[in-house]
Parts: sequence; structure tokens; C-alpha cells
Amino acid sequence: MPFPRLEPGRIRVFPLAGRMSKTVIRETAVDPEQAPPAAPEVASQAREAAARILSARARGASVILAFGAHLIKNGAAPLVIRMMERGWITHLATNGAGAIHDWEFAYQGASEEDVRANVAQGCFGTWDETGRWLNLAVQVNVLRGMGYGEAIGAMIAEDGLLLPEVPILERELQENLRENHPLAPARAELLTTMRSFGLEGGRLAIDHPCKEYSIFGEAFRLRLPVTVHCGIGYDIIYNHPLANGAALGRASHQDFQIFAQSVSGLEDGLFLSIGSAIMAPQIFEKALSAVNNLRLQERQPILTRHLIVINDLQESHWDWSQREPPKNSPDYYLRFLKSFHRMGGSVRYIAADNRLLLHHIYVALRASHPQPGAQGAHR
Repeated sequence: MPFPRLEPGRIRVFPLAGRMSKTVIRETAVDPEQAPPAAPEVASQAREAAARILSARARGASVILAFGAHLIKNGAAPLVIRMMERGWITHLATNGAGAIHDWEFAYQGASEEDVRANVAQGCFGTWDETGRWLNLAVQVNVLRGMGYGEAIGAMIAEDGLLLPEVPILERELQENLRENHPLAPARAELLTTMRSFGLEGGRLAIDHPCKEYSIFGEAFRLRLPVTVHCGIGYDIIYNHPLANGAALGRASHQDFQIFAQSVSGLEDGLFLSIGSAIMAPQIFEKALSAVNNLRLQERQPILTRHLIVINDLQESHWDWSQREPPKNSPDYYLRFLKSFHRMGGSVRYIAADNRLLLHHIYVALRASHPQPGAQGAHR
């Protein structure tokens, strides 16, 4: 007998407009053209990172920015977007919360809720539009060959979704089943969703009046990969009746493969991890192992000439250049330091506010290349 489980269809969802959001993007967004707060030590470290970014792009190497959701909530998206536009970033990776905050800012200009109060009232994460449109975007746009991040970026950039007509979807599913097509399960899941929730084929208009603040939307416009590395049950969209773990897992798995391909270009490149203590080191170590596996099969040397720049708030008192700390040291349990120091290449750790650091990196890059222009090509 299966274990009992909660029935998601019984969860009551609420209009997103009725939620009190704690952060308004127009109030918190960084102005890239304004000088950042003075921080001499951070500025020095930022200049080093900027020089490596320019060097990597001149060589055609990857510059990957992995970040946690706080970078979005802190209003740093305009800085990231400027760096994307000028070709200084080649790949962006985040978690499911990063995608949610980015989308909510694009959709209504505000995000972040009171966790303590809303969990007690049973309404934390039960916001209809967030769960409905993000889940549906993944289920629909996977049929266009998109992973999790691109699916959301397309919805933002295009201000909506195009659902297939049910008879066409049924016919395509039957053809896929006969051919053992890899998208047969995705079509079956979307068909089930459309039938269960009474969705008809055609265009669904979903306006995003604040899309200029969206990293995802801009990445889609610029044809840059932005990948989402989610955990089942980690994010508020899993509380929505439309949530489909198979669909989200498929899209995120595809994103991991896209991410690993970008890691393969890291020789002489830069991996910048900002405020991602768990996700970034976890996906990086698996991707790097897969890349080295393929390189060894092709009788190529493994990746060794990459620089990893880690940014978080916690201080580390251990000299990581000497050896890994013992297990009785608290520093041993700083995953974002321990895992990355096991990955070869060179490692720099910068303990600083993420918005402050990124602003100084952007200023250093702009000082070296004051005029907009391609610093390497997008994919």
C-alpha cells in the first residue's frame, strides 16, 4: 500500500496582488551608472575579478555567474543585465528561488513575503499567479526545446505563452509514442494539465510591465543561457495544484546539461559564485567531473586553468592555500569553500555584501571598456 500523502488539489491559492510584498524593485534596484559605496578592499578584489573576466572573454573562455536568490532581492539585476549586454557574462545559473523573485519583479514589480506570518496563516507560497504561470511556462515551453530557465525567460520576453490545441497535442502524443520520442512524457503531462484545469489552446497573454529588471527575460533576448537548478519541494511553486515534479525535474536536468557544456569552456575562464553556499558548489563539482570524464576519453588534459571567485558574507579564518581544514574546524563545513577548493584551478574568496561586490566589478569592467561593445560573442 502506498504511504498517505497530501493532496495538492485541495490547497487553496490566493491572488498574488493580495499579498503584502516586502521588496519593491523600483526602490531597491541598483543604478549601474551611480558610484558604489566606497570599499577599498572590495574594490581591489573586484578589479582583479574584472581583469580576469576581460582576459577570459578575450580568449573566448566561459565566464559563468552562479548566484542565489538574494542577489535578485538585493536589486542587483541591472548590474547583471549590463554585464550580459556587454558580453562579459556567458552563462548564468541560479536556484528555483532566484527564478521566482526574478519573475515576480518582472510581473508586478514586487517580491518577497513574510515567511513567519504567512506560514502560520497557511498562505506562504500559495500565490496563484506565481505557481500557475511558472509551472505552466515550463510545461509548455519544454515542447520548444527549452530548459527551465529559458522557458521562464521566453514567457517574460514574449509576455505570454502559446498553448497547443488539444486535438493537435493528442495527435502529436500518439505519434511520439509510436516513435519512442523523448518528449512523449512531456506532451502527456501537458495534455493532462490542460484537461485537468480546463485550459484551451491558443495564446495566453501574461504582461510583464517591469521586465527591464528581469535577468531571465534579458537572457532570452540576448540568447544567453540562464539555467535553474531546483530541488523538489524547495520552492513555493510546488504548493500550487499545477506543479508537476516530472516536468520541473526534466527541465532542470536539461539545464544541468547546458550548464555542464558551459563548464567545458572554463579553461582560462572564470566561475563567479555569489551568495550560493550550496547550489553552486554542488552543481559545479558534478559538471566539472563530467567534463573531465569526456576530456580524458578524448585524450585531452583535464581543466586546470580556471579561476573560481566565491562571494559570501561569512568570514573564514583558515588558510585554504595550505590544506583543507580538519573536520573539527568550523571552516571545514563551509561548503562553498571546501567544495570549490577541491576543484582544481585557482580560488579566491571575498567576504562582502553581494551587491557591493558586483557593483565594484561592474565599475572596474566599465573603466576598462567604457563604450558598449562585444567582448566575445554570445552563443
